Amino acid sequence: MQPTPDEARGDAAQDAPWSRPECQAWTRTLLLGTCLLYCARVSMPMCAAAMSQDFGWSKKEAGVVLSSFFWGYCLTQVVGGHLGDRIGGEKVILLSASAWGLITAATPLLAHLGGTPLALMTCSRVLMGLLQGVYFPALTSLLSQKVPDSERAFAYSTVGTGSQVGTLVTGGVGSLLLEWHGWPSVFYFAGGLTLLWVYYVYRCLLSEKDLLIVLGALARGRPMSRHTKVRWGQLFRKPAVWAAVLSQLSSACAFFTLLSWLPTFFRETFPSSKGWVFNVVPWLVAIPAGLFSGFLADYLISHGYRTITVRKFMQAMGLGLSGVCALGLGHTSSFLQSVAFASASIGLQTFNHSGVSVNIQDLAPSCAGFLFGVANTAGALAGKGGHNGSPEAGFPLPQSPIPAGSSRPAQGRWGEGAREFPWSLGVPPRLRCGGTLAELPHPRSQCPCHSPRDPQDPPPLREHRAQAQGPHQVGCSIRWGF
Repeated sequence: MQPTPDEARGDAAQDAPWSRPECQAWTRTLLLGTCLLYCARVSMPMCAAAMSQDFGWSKKEAGVVLSSFFWGYCLTQVVGGHLGDRIGGEKVILLSASAWGLITAATPLLAHLGGTPLALMTCSRVLMGLLQGVYFPALTSLLSQKVPDSERAFAYSTVGTGSQVGTLVTGGVGSLLLEWHGWPSVFYFAGGLTLLWVYYVYRCLLSEKDLLIVLGALARGRPMSRHTKVRWGQLFRKPAVWAAVLSQLSSACAFFTLLSWLPTFFRETFPSSKGWVFNVVPWLVAIPAGLFSGFLADYLISHGYRTITVRKFMQAMGLGLSGVCALGLGHTSSFLQSVAFASASIGLQTFNHSGVSVNIQDLAPSCAGFLFGVANTAGALAGKGGHNGSPEAGFPLPQSPIPAGSSRPAQGRWGEGAREFPWSLGVPPRLRCGGTLAELPHPRSQCPCHSPRDPQDPPPLREHRAQAQGPHQVGCSIRWGF
């Protein structure tokens, strides 16, 4: 079916790159949109404890509600990227944001609708994942079509910092709302701001006529007219495409591992430390690091360096050097050094925004959203498995045995989290461990709680040694990241 003249004009307008003022306006708007995306996403984890008290959920039931988000999130990555390539990423973002903002604002009402809040909240989280899964593939498609190569890294990195800003804003403002007005106010705050953002984008940045034209064309199912047909078989035989997919997978696993296990590591290794230090400082460092990485990449390209060389350099920083810092985190007993390693690792991971994330746009601008969706699906699935067992990620922690003579059960085992760090270097630990991370019995001579004392031992190990009485128990499995 041939496009109508109005549709052809709409396609021509969509293909036109942004001017400098338009690019600046859209970058600021999308930065705020990413911030609100994470505000809505982390509202449920923040309120899970209060909601569990109100509805009588167990830890396992709360974990089911929280983890259900990722099942939806993994399913719409490719769809979101394909739709972004077809009708324009800004339209996909606007429609999905209006839906997830409405669901977030309506969550308190849904929770009290009927007598099954657990089932309703689980379904709403799956739907939230489905709607938010289209965001970053559609964003990738939008920037690949509207921003030139020499400015793309800074634009994407700036928008990407919204994830850290949104998490910090929700952690600060949301905590006050939770304390003063109860958990429903957190959802009203995040959902209401998202709907206001949607209204602003619709009224100020998008043409209503163009939006109706592309939605009508999509409803009639006409083929894409903006781009030539993509030869998918030939595209996926390119080594560069698979390298980008694997890089995105590795960077996602590294990010999710740190996000999930850092609080557990600091709580167990440094129990007297201030929680706000290790929960806030690394993410504050990531904001200027992300902006600097985008500026540096565009600066190098504009001064004559080859685009592919710059992308490889940024990716080496984002995966290689970040992975070295993550490995160093598991081999230090100093709190300040641990915070420094964690901050450096998380900050350097933002260099991925100027590496693989925009390299996908360089490789295939006409189908960048689809390719990013494929890569991000792999990363999301691996990330879901990578932070299995983390309360911060929404999964119930495995219960480890109570050490002999200890009055408290061990919580999350940082040893397991530390063994996930090779992901940041692209080495899947589950392939090395046969698919599981099991505790193995060991003799007394190999038991850390009965080994010779060392002044450099972390505080939890010294405490456990002081409490451990009597003979060694076979299978004593407490681990401290050795």
